[in-house]
Amino acid sequence: MKEFNGLGSNLGNLWRVSRAKTRSVSAENPTGEKGKGGRADPEPGGPARELGRGWKCRPFVRIQPGETYLLADVEGPGAVQSMWITGSIVSRDFILRIYWDDQAQPSVECPLPDFYATPWAMQDLQHLTRGPFTPVNSLPVSVNPTRGHNCFWEMPFRRRCRITLENRHPTHVGTCYYQVNYTLTEVPEDAAYFHTQFRRTNPLPYGEVYTILDGIQGQGQYVGTSMGWEIHNDRWWGEGEIKFYIDGDGEFPTICGTGTEDYFGGAYDWEVDGQYVTYTTPFLGMHQVLRPDGTYRAVHRHAMYRWHVVDPIRFEEDIRVTIQALGWRSERRFLPGQHDICSAAYWYQMLPTPPYPELPDRNGLEIV
Repeated sequence: MKEFNGLGSNLGNLWRVSRAKTRSVSAENPTGEKGKGGRADPEPGGPARELGRGWKCRPFVRIQPGETYLLADVEGPGAVQSMWITGSIVSRDFILRIYWDDQAQPSVECPLPDFYATPWAMQDLQHLTRGPFTPVNSLPVSVNPTRGHNCFWEMPFRRRCRITLENRHPTHVGTCYYQVNYTLTEVPEDAAYFHTQFRRTNPLPYGEVYTILDGIQGQGQYVGTSMGWEIHNDRWWGEGEIKFYIDGDGEFPTICGTGTEDYFGGAYDWEVDGQYVTYTTPFLGMHQVLRPDGTYRAVHRHAMYRWHVVDPIRFEEDIRVTIQALGWRSERRFLPGQHDICSAAYWYQMLPTPPYPELPDRNGLEIV
């Protein structure tokens, strides 16, 4: 039997030993080196000042306004196997980026909460445990009280992995608690690289489709979609079909869905007795509904995810993904929606990473 490299761990192979080396980057061990964790000295006025070195002396880092902080810089080959992060950073002012193998172009570029399928995070940076909060209980992504963000997408790399977090807030100093667990091991030739791209259109022009992903060339597989949808009209809004254009598809796609709630694993408007019903499952969720409050919250919002873990959408040359915004108007006619729609697309592909559309500025990302 071929020697196990430690990748793709699951309940069916946890008993297999491997020469892979487990390492972890955190504020307590920023380099991830063996035997280098927990070495910080306590701050003179800090809570560990009477206990000394080796206790809880540096559990977080501070990210200054305008700063891009280097969370991890790891030489491979190996794979990121989990990432946990929290703190006063759960807003679209904080941009997560991951770079593979010394590329100048990030392969992951996404506001931090959107990467973890929580587009309507809206953290009160002065009162961190106040809502709104919604859990995510899926296999690749888990978000737990309060705002503990966990990612289990396995991300192989050959030469280098760099993870950064940019603070775009003009005055707020972000406190960031984090842990990146990874393995150093041989990576097979057919291992592709993890990618995430964020998009937002606010509002979607009348009669246009929303683009989730475009401009992707090369070989790989599409593995997930998370979306936020702010509704700007009455009545049911989610009749739109998702479409996957694969390997040179022209006007018509290879894969065509039947409706928005259908793609995210629901049916019949997610409605039970006149109310939306939320759910979060290993691969599918419509896990948050924010309703108008009668005063200052004038619209309602939904958050959804779909992970293609057991049904990845494979492409050899290119892929494009769109979704329609369709509701109902009078006389049983479709109404093209003009909503605030955002998305994060997740896929694996071989390098190089294609250029991404420029992220919106701070005003363009703000939830208003």
